[in-house]
Amino acid sequence: MILLRKKKFFNTKQERQLIEAIKEAELNTSGEIRVHVENHSKGDVYGRALQVFNELEMHKTALRNGILFYLATKDHEFAVIGDEGIHRVVGDDFWENIKNEIEIKFRVKKFVDGLVQGILKAGEQLKIHFPYQTDDRNELSNEISQGD
Repeated sequence: MILLRKKKFFNTKQERQLIEAIKEAELNTSGEIRVHVENHSKGDVYGRALQVFNELEMHKTALRNGILFYLATKDHEFAVIGDEGIHRVVGDDFWENIKNEIEIKFRVKKFVDGLVQGILKAGEQLKIHFPYQTDDRNELSNEISQGD
């Protein structure tokens, strides 16, 4: 279950930066990007990220082009998950490259910078492979979701 928690990892200004990056990345594309933050992954980080992906109903986008940036802050772990539509056109190397770039920033505690960089890079691929159509609408919230 996705809940709001009292103490957030990102402050209001940082959340605004992330939301603006999501909006910019989603501009001119039908793709959808979300960020989810929680303390612990409750097991394997990739498995938990997949679970959150489904709980946020990211698999319900029309073109299956949702991307989730998942952070387990106290576990010092993260994952980037792309739905089958985007994964089919970018492949495994793309996800590994994004993760490596984010990790470089995370190691020096530049969490917002790392996420913004990853979000914008994901947006570039979404724009290439899933350009904006006149009937596109924002299918998923841009807000940062929080776990328990």
